[in-house]
Amino acid sequence: MIQGSIVALVTPMNNDGSIDECSLEKLVEFHIAQGTDALVAVGTTGESATLNTNEHCEVIRSIVNYVDGRIPVIAGTGSNSTSEAIILTEKASKLGVDGCLLVTPYYNKPTQQGLYLHYKAIADAVDIPLILYNVPGRTACDMFPETIALLAKINNIIGVKEATGDLNRVKIIRDLCGDEFAIYSGDDGSSCEFCLAGGNGTITVTGNVAPCLVHKMIMAAIDDNREAALAIDAKLTGLHKQLFIQSNPIPVKWAMTKMGLIGGNVRLPLTPLTEDCFEVVEKAMRQADVI
Repeated sequence: MIQGSIVALVTPMNNDGSIDECSLEKLVEFHIAQGTDALVAVGTTGESATLNTNEHCEVIRSIVNYVDGRIPVIAGTGSNSTSEAIILTEKASKLGVDGCLLVTPYYNKPTQQGLYLHYKAIADAVDIPLILYNVPGRTACDMFPETIALLAKINNIIGVKEATGDLNRVKIIRDLCGDEFAIYSGDDGSSCEFCLAGGNGTITVTGNVAPCLVHKMIMAAIDDNREAALAIDAKLTGLHKQLFIQSNPIPVKWAMTKMGLIGGNVRLPLTPLTEDCFEVVEKAMRQADVI
């Protein structure tokens, strides 16, 4: 089981919108040096919604190659089309990832039975470990703990990224699914309390900007060192809030540009961070001592 800080990596882009491979390689080295426990390639933060299938696979391939086995790589391969999710997951498996992260189908609002059958079909098609991803704020689809429990009985469904922000779900899912099932926070603002309540880690946006602090905070929380975890989290509070002042990954890309890690380019329909937000994001970065 992967534990700790799993960073949902941004996809750096050149001015023309193409993938910036040089910055991508530098980001991988940055995260390994800073103690990041695993990386998610091409999740929501990686702008999966605007990458075509070839680009999606090439970014995954590049990250796997740059990491070279030093930390686990999880590929975002979810879709609101079951057949497309199967294809992407099969491709990622062949590229050598350690697992796949599968968001609930968005827009078409499946029933709980539809969700079960969607994930079962993907799990039946591959042997690779799969992590469910429940984020109703983006998908308009909430996967209930009882559905997660049914899916946890499938051998290669090994965990869930729970992004409702509801801390009660940690205990509910743990009681239903057992200790071997991984439960990850998908909400940076509550990730510390989430792991203090029994979560196994976080799949984080904040970790793009403050990877060392997020790693230390999450590991302290997993070890039930409440005082240390909360003290570190207090430094991250501003980032947890201001990195979502506009749609993710707009603010986090701006912040990483400020740090000299990447250029801040995003693809339409996303647009660069507006100037009226610069000051509050920079203040949060200073609070976390990343600039």
